[in-house]
Amino acid sequence: MSQHSAPPRQATIPDEAAGRRFDAVLAELFPEYSRSRLAAWIKSGDALLGGEPARPRDPVRGGETVTLAAVAEVRTEAVAEDIPLQVLYEDADLFVLDKPAGLVVHPGAGNPAGTLVNALLHRDPELAALPRAGIVHRLDKDTSGVMVVARTLPAHTGLVAQLAARQVHRQYLAVVVGALVSGGTADAAIDRHPRDRLRMAVRADGREAVTHFRLRERFRAHTALECRLETGRTHQIRVHMQHLRHPIVGDPLYGGPLKLPKGASEELAAALRGFGRQALHAETLEFVHPVAGEPVRVSAPVPADMLELLRVLREDSHAWEQAQRR
Repeated sequence: MSQHSAPPRQATIPDEAAGRRFDAVLAELFPEYSRSRLAAWIKSGDALLGGEPARPRDPVRGGETVTLAAVAEVRTEAVAEDIPLQVLYEDADLFVLDKPAGLVVHPGAGNPAGTLVNALLHRDPELAALPRAGIVHRLDKDTSGVMVVARTLPAHTGLVAQLAARQVHRQYLAVVVGALVSGGTADAAIDRHPRDRLRMAVRADGREAVTHFRLRERFRAHTALECRLETGRTHQIRVHMQHLRHPIVGDPLYGGPLKLPKGASEELAAALRGFGRQALHAETLEFVHPVAGEPVRVSAPVPADMLELLRVLREDSHAWEQAQRR
């Protein structure tokens, strides 16, 4: 066993993971560590399955305890910045935030500062001791809405386990191109696009991805959808809606060229041309408090830009219906 200065970390394999490879489930339970590091710990015997060494390909049964006996010190290396945050809920164990569109979650090559991580470290400097400053899931830069952030290691471990077990309810509002007649389910695997590394794509050899959607409001050439994630792949809703040929309004990666409805008013044309991001908002998050054990449900209000877009679409549909009756 390797020497370690921090206590071992533990998590429970979700029952839903039964039959899957140990290394794949481990990567979902501890996403703050790279797959190569986790694989090395499995081979060295520092990642135990049910208290015993295991091979990366060994199938799990569900319910076993996973122990990481060699845990390197993980600190978030970023500078605290005084960036305003809209906190919807907080206690000693977690924050629930309303992330605005335009705010990058993690620092990276193109965004070394000015991110959600920098803002979190300013609000709570102790988050520096947690993987990714306590962030357990992410939203794209131009997707607004609700996010949960752990403030303690037990909360972090518990939230990651719930996400891996698909026990976190994530509901989004999306405005898409086309007037859908019903809701449905997009069940199509997703992985990196084979040629464009900035994009994801539906691929037969990809990772399972399931999005449920239902109609919230139908316009003459667009639809407001309520989307629920069963899985949480990168760009999942955006890719699935493009795959269904109903891309999200304003999506720069998956939306394709702008198509104005027949007879579009100047106001509608301006609204669609001027909507500078994907019309996607993480509206509601539901989970079990990882420490207290109580259910938590938090919603983020629909932002002003999407409310204005919905208003214009609604008025356009009403005017079109009146014109058709004449």
